[in-house]
Amino acid sequence: MNSVLNTLGNLGAFVREHLVGLGYASRMFVTIMRRSAFLLKRPRLVTDQVHFVGNYSFVIIAVSGLFVGFVLGLQGYYTLQRYGAADALGLLVALSLVRELGPVVAALLFAGRAGASITAEIGLMRAGEQLTALEMMAVDPKLRVLAPRFWGGIIALPLLTAVFSAVGILGGYAVGVLLIGVDAGAFWSQMQSGVDVFKDVGNGMIKSVVFGIAVTFIALLQGYVAKPTPDGVASATTRSVVISSLSVLGLDFILTVMMFSI
Repeated sequence: MNSVLNTLGNLGAFVREHLVGLGYASRMFVTIMRRSAFLLKRPRLVTDQVHFVGNYSFVIIAVSGLFVGFVLGLQGYYTLQRYGAADALGLLVALSLVRELGPVVAALLFAGRAGASITAEIGLMRAGEQLTALEMMAVDPKLRVLAPRFWGGIIALPLLTAVFSAVGILGGYAVGVLLIGVDAGAFWSQMQSGVDVFKDVGNGMIKSVVFGIAVTFIALLQGYVAKPTPDGVASATTRSVVISSLSVLGLDFILTVMMFSI
């Protein structure tokens, strides 16, 4: 009987703890959104963060997109060749990238590179009592530290997703046309006729914006609530990447159902 009561007590404590965390995250998100109008007066705060999270993630995004395009071109050609549809290789590569692989893979790479960096930075500021010092000087850290990084991540991820998809298409072209010998005119014409700007590219950009909100906010939250110790910052960084990656995959399924099935 005691073991059952202990189990129920532990379960209740687990649920209560996570409900409290969810409520705190919701209040923090609303606070950041409500006070973001201040950034219109100081846009340099946002542009600096776009450079920080975007420029430093550019190389890994571009290189990853190139190799994903290589693989898509190679695998797509051998699959389409079975059905005599090798000329549709450009359409296959483009739709795979702009609809699915571009937003998802770019968001996962962004979470591992920029998200971990943001969490570690905020966690170290917490450990070094810099956030407390801002509060003592009557400066809101959510306004001065969190909000610029939040909007910087939202702006940077769609741009990185566009780079990923563009470089991936060039990689598919290099393998399919230059290496294997697919007709270049068929490659580009099939892509132009089959890819819709609003339905395909637009939905991919909407996905990347949603992923940017989720990944950046999770990184900020985990860094802000991290324990001010080396182990606490390390655990928060790991937790940020794991939660962000799972959130991206879950949101991708929900958005795909909403965009392409309804």
